[in-house]
Amino acid sequence: MNHPPRCPFIIPPQSAADCFPDAAHAMREPNGLIAIGGDLSPERLLAAYRRGIFPWFSHGEPILWWTPDPRCVLPPPSIRISRRLARTLRSGRFEVRLNTRFDDVVRGCAGPRGYTDETWITGEMARAYGRLHELGHAHSIEAWQDGELAGGLYGVAIGRMFYGESMYSARRDASKVVLAHLGAWLEFLDFGLIDCQVASSHLMSMGATLIPRTQFLAQVHLLCAQTPAPGAWSKGRILACPDRVRALQ
Repeated sequence: MNHPPRCPFIIPPQSAADCFPDAAHAMREPNGLIAIGGDLSPERLLAAYRRGIFPWFSHGEPILWWTPDPRCVLPPPSIRISRRLARTLRSGRFEVRLNTRFDDVVRGCAGPRGYTDETWITGEMARAYGRLHELGHAHSIEAWQDGELAGGLYGVAIGRMFYGESMYSARRDASKVVLAHLGAWLEFLDFGLIDCQVASSHLMSMGATLIPRTQFLAQVHLLCAQTPAPGAWSKGRILACPDRVRALQ
């Protein structure tokens, strides 16, 4: 028996912020497309993340919402630190800070890559995550070298769950350095998972893995309900070199 192809849910105008269908209704092709439309208000973004859904669209497209299966994730204790990266971390070439230049990190992530000039971080997306940052939900982790921003990543923290959005390097290894420090910091705070959304060779080389969407959503449900330590994301906090690097000395 042939089943009709699934279609993404169209979010009605003036709909409630949590107006999303169950993840089981997501399309198989393209993988994980579940809804179209709505807005990028803080309330809708947070409601989406709590359901394992994130926005991802290009300039000129409507807002597209996704929940792919399988899901790329990175448990903080599983971050893989190569010997070369360990040497970079021990060298102290980079200082890693929290939340001092959020907008600049987003701008860096939106910049051209070696393989394309296109970006999904449109002005609309940048403004939306800027609002989340002002409200204390979105955070930047930054690598500084010689007084200059050398790279970073940004994402959203809910409970003890961290949703990674994007990262970039202006200098070699900067994004790997911030990811290593973020993992150590989240492990210290007892965060359970970093959502990487979609797999890449870079993420997989650092320990990311793929898990079924049902397993991912079960963990999201538990982790988002937990309360993180107060002051965990204080602006200007300097993160120390991960202790696990010592094992590679």
